[in-house]
Amino acid sequence: MAINLEDPKKFRPLVGQAHQVAMNMLRPISRKYDRAEHAYPKELDMLAAMIDGLSDSGASEGAGAAGVRRDEKPSEQGAGTKNGANLASVMSITEMCWGDVGLLLSMPRQGLGNSAIASVADEEQLKKFDGVWAGMAITEPGTGSDSANIKTTAVLDGDEYVINGEKIYVTSGDRADHIVVWATLDRDLGRAAIKSFVVAKGTPGMRVDRLEHKLGIRASDTATIIFENCRVPKENLLGSPEVDVKQGFAGAMATFDNTRPLVAAMAVGCARAALDLTRGLLAEAGTTVDYDRPAIVQSAAAAKFLQMESDWEGAYLLMLQAAWMADNRQPNSLEASMAKAKAGRVGSDITLSCVELAGSIGYSEAELLEKWSRDSKILDIFEGTQQIQQLIVARRILGLSSAELK
Repeated sequence: MAINLEDPKKFRPLVGQAHQVAMNMLRPISRKYDRAEHAYPKELDMLAAMIDGLSDSGASEGAGAAGVRRDEKPSEQGAGTKNGANLASVMSITEMCWGDVGLLLSMPRQGLGNSAIASVADEEQLKKFDGVWAGMAITEPGTGSDSANIKTTAVLDGDEYVINGEKIYVTSGDRADHIVVWATLDRDLGRAAIKSFVVAKGTPGMRVDRLEHKLGIRASDTATIIFENCRVPKENLLGSPEVDVKQGFAGAMATFDNTRPLVAAMAVGCARAALDLTRGLLAEAGTTVDYDRPAIVQSAAAAKFLQMESDWEGAYLLMLQAAWMADNRQPNSLEASMAKAKAGRVGSDITLSCVELAGSIGYSEAELLEKWSRDSKILDIFEGTQQIQQLIVARRILGLSSAELK
């Protein structure tokens, strides 16, 4: 597979704008909303309006990533390549998370549920839900990494589905105006019966039960949502309502092929912020990182820094590859999990190592290093934990099913 590792020229203005937003709008209010957990960052309304204006004028590649859709065939080898919305999304998200991950997750109309809609919805649904802010509700009490064990049910009753169940750890669950809910049509049919439904906030039978207090990403709300005989139009089931036992869980899981590179981008951006600040702190302390000399002849701090930058580069390139493949309609499930696994682990390792290198400055609130180490941890957990990603990668490489390799 041919891939150009240089930033596409047409995206450089977008990346530059995202970096300016991160530096001038997100970074200055980062500590404020870390301390004021559950307070909505009102400054984001103006930023969201700016992004909407760019999208309406055609000056932007679009707010969400397009993903590899189930009804589209992979591109033929040699049929030409393109850099599109997925690559633009991960590159801009990387820059925004250089500013603040929690604030990026709080951006109106930028929820993970939006990517789920982009991945699975049919053309009519894409138009219907254009412009919504959608959170994504998957995790349940007792059902975390094993998404196939979902207990929330959706029963067809006339022209509506009746949803019953409890969802936890829903990012933007309180602020988003729609929630993409994963539920099963028939528990006896296993994974194949799991579908996703778009539920508008305020629908009778749906309520936010509580907001979580968290280690990091405190600017972003994380909610528990209860569904009690919540009725939604049958047209709000994303994709086909048919249960295909041969296809199994593939339809629902296609969502993750879209969202995992985005989460990888968040980790890459947060880690980059920590590296940039730490390089400056080391320089102030008299430690220079010399890229022209082997690590073995430099100080321990400089050698550690070079190793972290090497790890970061690997995560960055895997992220680009997964997004590029999606832009070119190539199945990217393996690459999406590889990017998420690498970036999630590297993000946590780098941010915490930067705290250690900076010593008391890194551990105090004098700088944002300690905050970034807290924020980055979730990026190795949600959208599939590190261990789940490694399991998926092993299955893809060995050609084994989930039943054969657990």
